[in-house]
Amino acid sequence: MEEHEAIVKNRSAALRAAFPATVPVMTGYLCLGAAFGILLRTAGYGIGWSIAMSMICYCGSMQFVGVSLLTAAFDPFQALLMSVMVNARHAFYGLSMLEKYRGTGPVRPVLICTLTDETFSLVSTLEPPEGVARRDFYFWISLLDYLYWQVGCTLGNAVGGLLTFDTTGLDFTLTALFIVLLEQVKKKENRAAGIIGMVCTAASLAVFGPDNFLIPAMILLLAVLLGGRKKLCK
Repeated sequence: MEEHEAIVKNRSAALRAAFPATVPVMTGYLCLGAAFGILLRTAGYGIGWSIAMSMICYCGSMQFVGVSLLTAAFDPFQALLMSVMVNARHAFYGLSMLEKYRGTGPVRPVLICTLTDETFSLVSTLEPPEGVARRDFYFWISLLDYLYWQVGCTLGNAVGGLLTFDTTGLDFTLTALFIVLLEQVKKKENRAAGIIGMVCTAASLAVFGPDNFLIPAMILLLAVLLGGRKKLCK
């Protein structure tokens, strides 16, 4: 009994430590999730669709794109290609979390499946306070962010049918979701990688144009980072 109480106490401490760090994500996810829910409702898809897409897909940018895919002629190849292009970045920053998530035991699948841009920004820069288990700290950050998105999408879809304003341009609000990534620049050691990312993206945009720059930018970024790592290891 005492051991169980200690576990519950430690997990509660982890939740209390994780929640303040997720508040910026909460404000963004509730608003942007609501925007997605409203767009999905205006496209003719009810709350069940909103809940299912948010729970299973849980990828904000692709969910916004998914609204247009649902309202267009079904093209599975286009949908697959679009999903890969939009979400390709997950493969790159997911690799950087292998060491961070090592030893997290049964919660590791949850940490992997709930890893988003904003969650990555938090768990890659924050360390748990003294007395809080690393596994529990990262678990609560990931789970809280996941729940914020579910609530935002559900509420947006629920009230979307009651709104009559023009929703044109509402999907552009997704851009604001990435503002949380600025958390990365607070650490000096992360600034070089940030500059490399911006330069590679700008170069790919200039060469391939706005419709085709994403994959080349990812490849260029990976090549530069791997090349730099090899030089450091020599």
